[in-house]
Amino acid sequence: MNLNQVTIYSEKTVETVEFFEKLGLKRIVDSLPRYARLECPDGDATLSVCEFGELTSVETLNNVVLYFECADLDVEYERLIDLGLEFTEPPTDRPWLWREAYLKDPNGNKICLFNAGDNRKNPPWRVK
Repeated sequence: MNLNQVTIYSEKTVETVEFFEKLGLKRIVDSLPRYARLECPDGDATLSVCEFGELTSVETLNNVVLYFECADLDVEYERLIDLGLEFTEPPTDRPWLWREAYLKDPNGNKICLFNAGDNRKNPPWRVK
């Protein structure tokens, strides 16, 4: 199994797509303001942004955190600061051997930019 698609339901579709484009994702489907799909610059994952419709409401949504790995988190952090994005937490080394920074998209979804390298799937405490 391979996670390859995440959809965010939003009341701010245009702003949300622009936010993720600043993060480096590329728009590959554009039906704004109703829907857009973006692909990550690395790997095969895509992210969709869809406006609330008749079958969606705030009550049906889950609280999630989106994680995007960056080869050089500190450089990416500075690039995004220069683009005017505001972080809730700057790059910080964590006890689980990841370096993480946090910000929120226009919908309030928590975004974690991180660098974990081999420790993402193979930490020293991995169950064998």
